[in-house]
Amino acid sequence: MPPVVLLALLAAGCGARSNTPFTAQGSIACFKEKGFTNVSTSPAKVGFIAGFAENGGIIATSPANNTVTIAFGKDSTEVPSTQDAFRKAAPARLRPHISDVMRSNRNAVLVWTTTPSSDDESTAEACLKP
Repeated sequence: MPPVVLLALLAAGCGARSNTPFTAQGSIACFKEKGFTNVSTSPAKVGFIAGFAENGGIIATSPANNTVTIAFGKDSTEVPSTQDAFRKAAPARLRPHISDVMRSNRNAVLVWTTTPSSDDESTAEACLKP
């Protein structure tokens, strides 16, 4: 194999997706830097589900005034049970539309107040850090 091909394969491997779990502590600074307000990891503020998530929880309000609550589970295997918990805790009128406001990425489950704009969603996703 030519050296150029080997270098390209090696470089591609460096950009491979990580499985390291995201954490509230690793993510909080980015939310503040990106203009989110009322950013907190306090269990009393993030709510029961995110407050008891293994890797913490965050609540933050986007510059567009849409609040997101994020529960950081142990790993991606906890995402379905965390989503189920958010579904069960949602008001009855929201349950049929929960997929409009709930997203997941690796071990993080994000629940917005209203359907997030693409800007809010991409900023929040970019702020998820180990």
